[in-house]
Amino acid sequence: MTKAIRMSAAGGPEVMEYVDVEVGEPGPGEARVRQAACGLNYIDVYFRTGAYPQPLPAGLGMEGAGTVEAVGAGVTHVKPGDRVAYAGRPPGAYAQARVMPAAVLVKLPDEIDFETAAAMMLQGLTVQYLFRRTFPLRGGETILFHAAAGGVGLIACQWARALGVTMIGTVGSDEKAELAKAHGCAHTINYNKENFVERVKEITGGKGVPVVYDSIGKDTFIGSLDCLAPLGMMVSFGAASGPVPPFSLNELASRGSLFITRPSLFNYIAKREDLDAMAADLFSMVISGKVKIDINQRYALQDAAQAHRDLEARKTTGSTILIP
Repeated sequence: MTKAIRMSAAGGPEVMEYVDVEVGEPGPGEARVRQAACGLNYIDVYFRTGAYPQPLPAGLGMEGAGTVEAVGAGVTHVKPGDRVAYAGRPPGAYAQARVMPAAVLVKLPDEIDFETAAAMMLQGLTVQYLFRRTFPLRGGETILFHAAAGGVGLIACQWARALGVTMIGTVGSDEKAELAKAHGCAHTINYNKENFVERVKEITGGKGVPVVYDSIGKDTFIGSLDCLAPLGMMVSFGAASGPVPPFSLNELASRGSLFITRPSLFNYIAKREDLDAMAADLFSMVISGKVKIDINQRYALQDAAQAHRDLEARKTTGSTILIP
């Protein structure tokens, strides 16, 4: 038997239970991984609350790192003893060990430890696809990135700086503003004190930005559109404040023929060759020192409910991990 977090109903943090589970042998295409650390991400909240429905009872957690214990038939890219990390479906990372699809596993370079890997896979791969594929940044652009002091945000600050991009980041406190600046964010906007649309226009001389990366959703959506230059791209990749309400396509036309996309990491890593290339790019950025992964919160696995409470209360900065 091994320990894991399970939920039998959707709801608040209290629905998560720390229980004994049986971890069997991997079937075809599967691997059993003994986990050293698990990542905490806002998408876990969406699954817990039922915003992203899943069959119940179920596990939670989308990323982790550890050692392969066994593999099933047809698995050739990893073997027992390999150090691996992953970000992918199905949920279930909140566990000491799990049997999971081997297709999402990537081998870890020796230079990257388990805790760093568990803290960076989902968030780091998110920044990779946002900056490299969704709206490819060449260098020289000025961009707006919401939640700049969060786990994704602090990686984005550093990655933008490495690319020669001027990043404007929104934050919820002066302390978070200092944290974002220390990681390379050129301009910070405390949305509790300032109007971020007015500040973006001021910083850009009234031109607006070519792209907005927005994981906040409902509270920032229309304001984000107002920050875009004509023909700009709205990248809505999360909904921490709630889902974006229905809107007229005329909102895009009236602001200068804007583009909009709602990307998901799991579509970008669906092909093995894409996952390998994206992971290699992320690993390179981390090993080079251009991107440092800040693990600012660690919780024991059995304290996952408190970790969720702190995440939803926006008390966390940088990355958070659970230790099985």
